[in-house]
Amino acid sequence: MSAISRDEVAHLATLARIDLEEHELDRLAGQLDVILQSVQQVREVAGDDVPATSHPMPLVNVTRPDVPRPSLTAEQALAGAPEAEQQRFRVPRILEED
Repeated sequence: MSAISRDEVAHLATLARIDLEEHELDRLAGQLDVILQSVQQVREVAGDDVPATSHPMPLVNVTRPDVPRPSLTAEQALAGAPEAEQQRFRVPRILEED
């Protein structure tokens, strides 16, 4: 007995706005049933002592620490700009306002 019916596949397709042919509903019902069975097998194997993970290998963040250091002042950063206004780069308008 399939865990997902043909009608449920049709309902899911409607929610996802996917237009499926009649023969596709039967095929997808079988394929989705295989996926659901695989998920159930994983649930059976994973016990309470197995922590949930997002990746099979431990990941380490390799970024450097965020340490403040001296940088350009606003005036120095804008010194080479063709135009500046209120401590910002001034650029030509490309969109019209409504």
